[in-house]
Amino acid sequence: APIAASRQQFDEIPTVVGIFSAFGLVFSVSLFAWICCQRKSSKSNKTPPYKFVHVLKGVDIYPENLNSKKKFGADDKSESKNKSSMPKNSLHLDLEKRDLNGNFPKATSKVQSTSDLENLSPKHFAERKKDSVSPDSLKSITSLSSEDKQDKLGTLFFSLEYNFEKKAFVVNIKEARGLPAMDEQSMTSDPYIKMTILPEKKHKVKTRVLRKTLDPAFDETFTFYGIPYSQIQDLTLHFMILSFDRFSRDDVIGEVLIPLAGIELSEGRLLMDREIIKRNVRKSSGRGELLISLCYQSTTNTLTVVVLKARHLPKSDVSGLSDPYVKVNLYHAKKRISKKKTHVKKCTPNAVFNELFVFDIPCEGLDDISIEFLVLDSDRGSRNEVIGQLTLGCSAEGTGGEHWREICEYPRRQIAKWHMLCDG
Repeated sequence: APIAASRQQFDEIPTVVGIFSAFGLVFSVSLFAWICCQRKSSKSNKTPPYKFVHVLKGVDIYPENLNSKKKFGADDKSESKNKSSMPKNSLHLDLEKRDLNGNFPKATSKVQSTSDLENLSPKHFAERKKDSVSPDSLKSITSLSSEDKQDKLGTLFFSLEYNFEKKAFVVNIKEARGLPAMDEQSMTSDPYIKMTILPEKKHKVKTRVLRKTLDPAFDETFTFYGIPYSQIQDLTLHFMILSFDRFSRDDVIGEVLIPLAGIELSEGRLLMDREIIKRNVRKSSGRGELLISLCYQSTTNTLTVVVLKARHLPKSDVSGLSDPYVKVNLYHAKKRISKKKTHVKKCTPNAVFNELFVFDIPCEGLDDISIEFLVLDSDRGSRNEVIGQLTLGCSAEGTGGEHWREICEYPRRQIAKWHMLCDG
């Protein structure tokens, strides 16, 4: 009997263990499901509203659209005031109509009450009531607006300061307002500013490029050490406002020239603003001349090119001093196969290079060969500007074609000639 009872107890133990394990499994599964539900609910509660997410994306992608944190906060306050006066439906529609930069598009609102008519400016009233305006007044309005758009290139805001302890001249480029749109497709610009201290052009700096804005806020400070205060009066600041172009040369918006004569900086920082004007390109009768020597070796099938001199180069800078160098490109069947360049000659319109280059010709004869000479003005701050261009080859006109025919008729002879440069 005791043996049977013990066997019965051993048989009951697995059933009890199975029951407890089943209950434990059910409890753990239910606890896991409850935890997952709680996490989902907490995540949904933490998700900010649509407007806040959009502003965050704007800050990350386009930080240059915001002038400063203070202005960002001020904009939020103004928007919150507008929210109270606007219905919820219109707010929802405006948020959906935002562009990629997070800005609201300019849209004409419909006037429904007399109070709204009183608040409208005369310009808006003239635009919406064109039928009631006479043709003469309409022509004058359009002509004035077109003239203003053509003449006004914006305003540059900056500050000047001299640190007597460090003997340093400090220039802070704050912002520019009302710049013209240089990109016709997006109707915006990618502005940046190049600053040079004249007349020596030793100090050249430039700001960062701000994308897709006509009111860039740079707020960048440049400190120039080693300039005595007594020499400040002899200096001139030259600001060049440009729009960055990825696929071609940057577009010049305008310039600002500030002579420091008569400006007193001993009392502290001086805030200034100047209207941006068109670039003063000083045109000369020509683009200058270039002295080239050529020699064709038919036995080795090589072409020796010597860039000797340049003279009467135009003044491509406000200071009147250019830093020229020559770029030589060799073409075969209109495809560039080799390139060389000379050293830069500082601050001279009459440069002496005396540099020799030897090119290997891939074919017999010079029928499909041509050489292009580009005279450029070296500039550390931005892309180098082309002063003049010259092409020598069988199809070249003028002295370029004559020079080429002479070296073909008289191989192994070094022939030098002056050539007029044309616009690049």
